[in-house]
Amino acid sequence: MTVIEALATACGPDHVWEAGRADTVDGVPVGWVVSPGDADEVSEVLRFAAAEGLSVVPTGAGTKLDWGAPPTHVDILLDLARLTGVLEHSPGELTATIAAGTPMRAIRARLLREGQRLPLDVGSPGATLGGVLATGEAGPLRHRFGAPRDLVVGVRMALDEGSLERQVGGHDLARDACGSYGTLGVITEATVRLEPMPAARAWVVRPVSTPREVQQLTEAVVGSSLEPAAIEADLPGGSGARPAELSALFEGSREAALARAEAAAKLLGGGATVEQLPPAWWGRYPFGVDDVALKIWGRPSELFAVVYALRDAAGMPVPVRGSVGLGVAAVALPDSIAPERLDGMLTAARTVLLARGGGGCTLLRAPVELRDLVETYGPGHLTDAAARLKLALDPEDRLAPGRLPDPS
Repeated sequence: MTVIEALATACGPDHVWEAGRADTVDGVPVGWVVSPGDADEVSEVLRFAAAEGLSVVPTGAGTKLDWGAPPTHVDILLDLARLTGVLEHSPGELTATIAAGTPMRAIRARLLREGQRLPLDVGSPGATLGGVLATGEAGPLRHRFGAPRDLVVGVRMALDEGSLERQVGGHDLARDACGSYGTLGVITEATVRLEPMPAARAWVVRPVSTPREVQQLTEAVVGSSLEPAAIEADLPGGSGARPAELSALFEGSREAALARAEAAAKLLGGGATVEQLPPAWWGRYPFGVDDVALKIWGRPSELFAVVYALRDAAGMPVPVRGSVGLGVAAVALPDSIAPERLDGMLTAARTVLLARGGGGCTLLRAPVELRDLVETYGPGHLTDAAARLKLALDPEDRLAPGRLPDPS
């Protein structure tokens, strides 16, 4: 039996095809594409791949297939777009079990009818739940509610040999799967913790001049009793760019949200205003589809120093945006940047973070010709614990080989 025949037997002939030129993962060609309809079919595909020694890379909407390190090779691209729907919803317990291929937009619409939400306001248009969890993607609400691993109660995951598991030994699959980029197993469904929709929201927006000012103002808000749901900053960089801004979100009853926002505006001063809608940049990445993208993270009090280091290495201001209250931000660079300049920026950021208490700088996305010349994650990014977990769950390195992410 040929590969395509075996995949057709597992998932149906209408849901498998030989890959064409457009079927790639971050420039790496694919052998076959298959779209299973449920977890059992995912299991069958992995069981066949294990028997034949074929590599598998899972994907949802494909919004982040070019994030992180590219795989070394891809025999089977496992498209989970047919695994959709809210499988179980317990409004009273504030939990829901959702299929991995469900778009985040559909989840928001479904939960809104019950006055609830999954507080993962990610910046990837069209992203699916499985893709968000696998890449550890989070938006502004991470400030109050945490990262994906903090919101996942449990997962069902297909492992490399085809078994479907909710628990494996002493491993916490729900947390381990988040940010694993599909290297440990294929998430088929997840049970997540929900939150009630707030009655009202208000944003405070304040113009800022320097990264140092952002840091000082952020510390003032965090150190107050105002309890913001999110604190974000936008430093556009470049000549002729729009003004830089700091913004904080307040949620609660209509009276409480507005009162806390007004108090925050008074605390921040400097022309801070209270708005009923977020700034246009809120919850969006600073980079476009053709830009080089970096992710930086460290102690919130030290993030400004990294921004200055990046500016010095680049020889000019660079667009930075992110959750400054948590010390996490994204950086945008033009795809025309010289490899030696990019390498210098990565080195500078990592050196500053190491000297100031830890953190990291990941090359999130870049053209292949740049990736080949710089370190995606930096030296020594893989911890012993992460390596042992990969060996335990995927000893043959068949799942997304080469895409092991940073441990942040």
